Amino acid sequence: MTLAALWCGDSSLPRRSLAYRDFRARLRRRANASSYPRDHAIKGYSDVNGRHQGRAHPLRGYFFIGSAAFFWGVSAALGRAVFTGRLALASAAIKPIDPLILSQTRTTFSLLVLLPFLVIWRGWQHIKLPARDLGYCVLLGTLGVAVSNYFYYVAIQRTNVALAIILQYTAPVWVLFYVVAMGQQKLTLQKVVAVALAVTGIVLVIGIIGNVTRGQAVRLDAYGLLAAVIASFSFAFYNVAGHKILARYDRWRVLLWTLAAAAVFWLFVNPPWKVATAHYDSRQWLFLFVFSMISVLGAFSLYFLGLQHLEPTRAVIASCLEPVFSILLAALFLGEVLRPIQALGIVFVLAAIVIVQRPDRKIAKPALVIDPIE
Repeated sequence: MTLAALWCGDSSLPRRSLAYRDFRARLRRRANASSYPRDHAIKGYSDVNGRHQGRAHPLRGYFFIGSAAFFWGVSAALGRAVFTGRLALASAAIKPIDPLILSQTRTTFSLLVLLPFLVIWRGWQHIKLPARDLGYCVLLGTLGVAVSNYFYYVAIQRTNVALAIILQYTAPVWVLFYVVAMGQQKLTLQKVVAVALAVTGIVLVIGIIGNVTRGQAVRLDAYGLLAAVIASFSFAFYNVAGHKILARYDRWRVLLWTLAAAAVFWLFVNPPWKVATAHYDSRQWLFLFVFSMISVLGAFSLYFLGLQHLEPTRAVIASCLEPVFSILLAALFLGEVLRPIQALGIVFVLAAIVIVQRPDRKIAKPALVIDPIE
């Protein structure tokens, strides 16, 4: 009798027999041997109850990650507009908003919308997590999402936006180092070239080389540089950690508890009474709500969905589209000039995505992949 026949239930073995239980145990051990197939797109993913959630498809993964990057690019352009007072509502410009409050409220508002929606839609029993997995999501929300946003903000304060973005988007390097060091992937020329192109493209897109050649100084501050590096590690962490937990749970449940952990983190960093002293008007609060729906609830739900279809190295390289979209949208709607060197950077980022998505012919495909069973 074939393995496929046994798996599909076409078996003469009684379901309670010792042989049947032993067969199920072997499948469980095989499924837990690795968190995802090495160097290949995921063949499928299941929820914590073992129900098959669909066949993973790499092109869909790139589409979802690219869509998330577009949402982040839109939010970056909106943030730039509101920071400079160029965004107007009701024929009047919105007063500049503190970037720290912008980062905090986008997480909190998203949680306040998502939590009641999931409770009504699914019920509490279908969104709660076991203590161990809940702790995992707490780490993902704090060390991943919140810490990345916080230290990115610190890096912008102490250095500048360009340098902070460049250092944060060294995350593909750290992800590649991690998966190779853990034996989850092999280091290939294809991946090295893709990562190098992605990071170089970000440097060109941000325009830091053009600023240096025009004599504009780059602010270097030890604490600011350290903060930017921590932000990049954090960004890399939630790509790897998010991929692992999403192999067991659907993206909504993971996103809910990740946002909850990040929101609690922000309560300690910037308590509500400090936010109240900003005295924002209704237009500013409306902007903060819309911004949170775009930059967190929309973007992260798409990004987590993409992580169900792509392994971390490919996902984090595809996420490098964010500054590309940001620059293009700023050129289209804010009147900023797109310089030739930035256009070259865009080409580099796109080339990196094309290269990393191509299958490595030197690595044979696994003969069989068993979905996780619980």
